[in-house]
Amino acid sequence: MLVATDVYRPAAIDQLITLGKQIDVPVFELGSDVNPVEIARQGVEKAKAEGVNTVIIDTAGRLQIDQDMMAELAQIKQIVQPDEVLLVVDSMTGQEAANLTRTFHEQIGITGAILTKLDGDTRGGAALSVRRISGQPIKFVGVGEKVEALQPFYPDRMASRILGMGDVLTLVEKAQEEVDLAEAEKMQEKILSAQFDFTDFLKQTRLLKTMGSLGGIMKMLPGMGKMVSAEQLEQGEAKLKRAESMINSMTSEERKNPDLLAKSPSRRRRIARGAGYGEPEVSQLVSEFQKMRSLMQRDGSGRVSGDAGNGREPL
Repeated sequence: MLVATDVYRPAAIDQLITLGKQIDVPVFELGSDVNPVEIARQGVEKAKAEGVNTVIIDTAGRLQIDQDMMAELAQIKQIVQPDEVLLVVDSMTGQEAANLTRTFHEQIGITGAILTKLDGDTRGGAALSVRRISGQPIKFVGVGEKVEALQPFYPDRMASRILGMGDVLTLVEKAQEEVDLAEAEKMQEKILSAQFDFTDFLKQTRLLKTMGSLGGIMKMLPGMGKMVSAEQLEQGEAKLKRAESMINSMTSEERKNPDLLAKSPSRRRRIARGAGYGEPEVSQLVSEFQKMRSLMQRDGSGRVSGDAGNGREPL
């Protein structure tokens, strides 16, 4: 159960209720006119009465120290006796994050921290400051805006990212959570037999989205984070969105048989109108897709570009 005790920030309670609906977790709230200490007390009592075994109390936060708020938090802690007191720190605030951590730990006593906005690797310094000042572990990090972007914190993986060595373990874990092995085997068979179509391509781009942003995934691959610029990543994201829009304008028959589009300018023009792009862009998508499918089949059969007819053995 989530308990809404931030009665100061506009729409904080509404925001928590919306989050609760998204993740299917009940939210206890008494509005913004009740004392936060009392809300916390009643929230925990209600949770116990309903057999709820985990309660998260969302308290008010500040970027600057507010003594009245600190006293309120100390009261909540005294009454509720929580198992964990986690400080949420914005990793972009730099030195202020360190000052905030020091004050909270001295006056409240934290058991750990959550670092947000840690999708930029250069912000790893905030993690070092929080750990050194409080002596408490960083338990979670936020690397994006969605719920799935809240991840357990692994110091060695963060160090690896900062050094440009990627984070393959996290990437593998993400893939294991999202990929159906049986579906992956079917997809492999389709690739090797050159039956990979636009429907399959759409499935793969949507799978990619569930794993995070293109930039986030690239940073997990060793060396790729520094090889690919932010501008290139933005262009890649835009290209995927454009391709998805065009595929959504195709008929099921056209998705299954891309050759239909290669042979029919009228079909390409119709798709272009439906997607809001020009016919040349649709033609480019079809051409690039056919090349990709050809390369997939050739690589899957053990050959790479340039092997055929040159006397070399396949790899």
